[in-house]
Amino acid sequence: MNRSGGALATLALLAGAACTARPKPAPASVRLADLYKPAMVEGRPAALAERPRIEWRFAGPAPAGKLAATRGWQAGPGVGALSVRDGRLVGRSTSDFPLLHLERSPAPADRDILHAVEVRCRVSAGARLSLSFRGSEKVDLAEAVKRGREFPWRLAGPVIAGPEMRTYTLETRALPGAITASDTRHILLRPTDAQGASFEVESVRLVFRKEHLAGVPSGLGWHGLSEVYRETLVARSPEVIRMSVTLPSRPWLDLGIGTVEDEPITFRLGVREGGGEEKLLLERTVTTPHRWEPVAVDLAPFAGRTVGLSLALAAGKPGTLGFWGAPVVRSHEAPPTRTAGDGPVAPPQGVILVWADTLRRDHLGAYGYGRPTTPVIDRLAREGTLFRDCVGQATWTKVATPALMTSLYPSSHGVREFSDRLPGSAATLAEVYRDAGYATLSFSSIIFTGKFTNLHRGFEEVHEDSSLPDRESSKTARAYVDRLLPWLDAHRDVPFFVFLHVSDPHDPYKPYPPYDTLWADPAKRDQHEKENKDVRKFIGPPLLKAFGMPSRAELQKAGFDADAYVDYDRDWYDGSIRAMDAEIGRLVERLRSLQLDGKTLVVFTGDHGEEFLEHGRTFHGQSVYGELDGLPLILWGPGRVPRGLVVEPTVETIDIMPTLLDVSRLPVPPQAQGHSFLSLLASGRGGRDAVHADAAAWTDRPAITEKATTTEPVGAPPPEDTASTAIVSGGWKLIQNTKRPEGRPEFELYDHARDPLDKSDVAAVHPDVVAALAKKLEAWRTMAAAARLKPDAETAKSLSKDELDRLRSLGYIK
Repeated sequence: MNRSGGALATLALLAGAACTARPKPAPASVRLADLYKPAMVEGRPAALAERPRIEWRFAGPAPAGKLAATRGWQAGPGVGALSVRDGRLVGRSTSDFPLLHLERSPAPADRDILHAVEVRCRVSAGARLSLSFRGSEKVDLAEAVKRGREFPWRLAGPVIAGPEMRTYTLETRALPGAITASDTRHILLRPTDAQGASFEVESVRLVFRKEHLAGVPSGLGWHGLSEVYRETLVARSPEVIRMSVTLPSRPWLDLGIGTVEDEPITFRLGVREGGGEEKLLLERTVTTPHRWEPVAVDLAPFAGRTVGLSLALAAGKPGTLGFWGAPVVRSHEAPPTRTAGDGPVAPPQGVILVWADTLRRDHLGAYGYGRPTTPVIDRLAREGTLFRDCVGQATWTKVATPALMTSLYPSSHGVREFSDRLPGSAATLAEVYRDAGYATLSFSSIIFTGKFTNLHRGFEEVHEDSSLPDRESSKTARAYVDRLLPWLDAHRDVPFFVFLHVSDPHDPYKPYPPYDTLWADPAKRDQHEKENKDVRKFIGPPLLKAFGMPSRAELQKAGFDADAYVDYDRDWYDGSIRAMDAEIGRLVERLRSLQLDGKTLVVFTGDHGEEFLEHGRTFHGQSVYGELDGLPLILWGPGRVPRGLVVEPTVETIDIMPTLLDVSRLPVPPQAQGHSFLSLLASGRGGRDAVHADAAAWTDRPAITEKATTTEPVGAPPPEDTASTAIVSGGWKLIQNTKRPEGRPEFELYDHARDPLDKSDVAAVHPDVVAALAKKLEAWRTMAAAARLKPDAETAKSLSKDELDRLRSLGYIK
């Protein structure tokens, strides 16, 4: 085995430093968002032009036009006797899914974002009110009801039945993606979920972001332009935000500016020393809304001094909104923060964590796959360190990503349902890097890895999946690498942490050319696509029906050759992996051209795998078998990571966070349940011919994977009513099925090394092993339950009003 002696020496020093006590480091940059106080705002406009309200009321004479008698509202399926009486829209539900419909005319075309919906109504029976929207020219109401039953509308809330008229406010911030004005051409209102109920609607109001912001003071918030979000100072012309800042050496201001307004707005940045005259350093007029414009302002003439900064807005109309996105003073020569006990070798300047969605370990060349799916990643493995056995803590992105970002098992971080959010009491990997002065950037390819799950925390900038040009495609690596490369150019000399979530292997599997025919026979494509369409009639669970993910039994019921069907999917899947690999190659190429390859640690891993009928199903999240929880893990950093090292001991996803923080010489949060595996790299413990570390350097620990039951009607991968936990220890893998269908055993046992896909259950042959591992698993459950994070409501009791206001403004807690 080839090893780089210099890299081993570097890691040995880092590993030694990791064992020392670490005080919290001083920031290497100054974030204006952290300094902001409301008293810093001057020149608030005396009176703001009132934003037009978008509201439907039912009092007064009926206007002319279509459906005039009901003010444009139409009775859809499940609604009878719709009329306007005494200033209210009244009717009766003839099913448990009554649907009211309004088509807005003229159709809205602007990109303002819906903030909330207010419905003032009363219902005689029922428990829930919900809404949905369509931006299409026409809408099929019967189909909307059908889809609404399969995938319940997310903009919903409880309704109180009774004679009293009540106002219900449904906020959109917890939705998976933004709803723009153009998306609200058709309004679909379900006033109750009870059949035979009477309802009366007094008003329906849509509150968009411009109107909402006009009614609240300027200040700090988490705001997006075209679904790219930043920690933002929101102000209105002609306001000025003034603050005092002590500048580092070779300082520069890194920020983005933008607006949601159609009117031009000018951003001005001034600097003043003592009582001297203010100097204008930036004057930039923005005329295109809904777009961040990156700006870098040189502050070098004022290095090392305390100055006053002014952030001013000017526009023809008072109250015009301007966004100062993630304004941070950085240094062109700032190294990563170092702490007491460090060795002479500096930590990496940058860390890039690549989170490849739905990527099976056994489909990579570095792990022995026969097809050349990953030539770039294979090269990274040869030039860096490959971990033979990394076990994921969950087999669904929603649950797996919080485990990665907090170093907590799912039972401890508490995220298990589609709509769950990570509690504010969690300490995330990005927050540690942010607090240490790193520039932090996230690319989210699926709603689960962004603000919807509260995983924007610690990032200065997040590109949500809804920012992508084609939301119907899972192929995201190319678009996100396109955005990352210029960002690296601009941040080449500052410490940085990048989370790059790419989902190219995720379904729909079909890749773009030329990868769509790399292994898939184009002559068979039409037949395969027809079979995918036809088999959906036989798929039971709505989620799998929508995604076209049949089981073996469903394929056979449809009369198709199940193995041939998944073979074609697998061909496309492999093509998508090859396409992703090419984009990783572009990233590595740019790191080398910027001379960052020797200063950056790249971690390549995945969230979960994918099943292709190994246990009778397709998709993921349904089990804890090896095709789903066996992950790739490769570390690459020339001169920092041992070259050609292969690590055999089992590690977990939750070990990545403490390892990265150890390498970066930053404090590991006390709540972390993972362990740094830096000692494995530093000591060279790897393959059978390697020099093994002292037993004290690394203790093999059980690795855990969880699949929990879920109760929300849709969102989590089915089956929702089963629960399984796997433990890998001592070369064995035990699965305990705590909630299972009839006929399935409680315990399954597999030879982990020889049977990585868990095909041959040997529990009956080794009852002693089953008993021993079951005992370990029970002890782990006790530990994980005791460490469960407190809900936000409980955490909020210990916070001051200012702390609560700041956390709420950034969306960290509700």
